[in-house]
Amino acid sequence: MVQEGEMAPDFTLPSDDGQEVTLSELHGKKVVLYFYPKDDTPGCTKEACSFRDDHSIFIMKGAAVVGVSPDSLESHQQFRAKFGLPFYLLSDPDHRVAELYGAWGEKTTSGKTTMGIIRSTFVIDEKGVVIKVFPNVKPEGHAQEVLDVL
Repeated sequence: MVQEGEMAPDFTLPSDDGQEVTLSELHGKKVVLYFYPKDDTPGCTKEACSFRDDHSIFIMKGAAVVGVSPDSLESHQQFRAKFGLPFYLLSDPDHRVAELYGAWGEKTTSGKTTMGIIRSTFVIDEKGVVIKVFPNVKPEGHAQEVLDVL
């Protein structure tokens, strides 16, 4: 997993709005990069909606919120529209970027072990340095944890 104090690995992924987002193009502002397993599932919806509900505070603190999952752009578009999410959702179907950050791996859910997204958040400063890593995130209260770092 990417560690605090390291440069955030750069990447380019397609966004739900039809654009490509390149992390390094966001230099100059803080970035809250969060990896989540699946659109429109209970935990992922709770997490996304908490970022949505506090979005104006993230903006006031100079931070862009960016969500990444393996879901398709169409799925992201539906998820974003259904819940009024005001930030980018990026599609990483081959989990290349998730692997780069250490947010892809073995996990156990309901007693079953599978490979998938390990819910993780990386707070990146204006120069592209990771200043905080939240591994194995619990959605409840997570947006506030991130705001406390900013």
